[in-house]
Amino acid sequence: MQKISLAEAVKLKSVLSKRIHELEEEMDRLAFVEIEKGSKIPKQIRSLSDVEKDIDEIRKDFRLLDKLMYEANITNKILFHDESLTIVEAIELATQLRAKARKYKEYGTALKEEYSYSYTESVSIIKVSMFDPETYRLQGLELEKQANRLSNLINAKNYEVQLDFNSEKYF
Repeated sequence: MQKISLAEAVKLKSVLSKRIHELEEEMDRLAFVEIEKGSKIPKQIRSLSDVEKDIDEIRKDFRLLDKLMYEANITNKILFHDESLTIVEAIELATQLRAKARKYKEYGTALKEEYSYSYTESVSIIKVSMFDPETYRLQGLELEKQANRLSNLINAKNYEVQLDFNSEKYF
């Protein structure tokens, strides 16, 4: 059987999804015609059932591809910081690292102290950071680098892993 990489499967899944959407639009165009009462219904090149058959075939391939991708994401591993992670865990960790980096970088832009708006002129209110903004800025940058490194490992693994799927109909 022909094989495709997991990276190609990700792209193919997008292609199949788009094709299903296009066929659904074709169904909508074929499902109804407007004619003058008493006129002959025009001959259509493709019937509604032809399009339904195409959609069913693509959806079947989509389900198979989805299953193969899920299996690959669970069974294949990536080594990151001396820890073996499945691809699905690595994807989630990269997402979490990016979220943490975003929050740390946000704190990194804070001032150590800043005057807040006061309700009266006799009282000064100061907003004080309970952390060192520069430390958070640097940690945010480091976390972003780690997320990028992990994403690169995931991408490399996606090109390495092969799935038993015949993509000739689509590529």
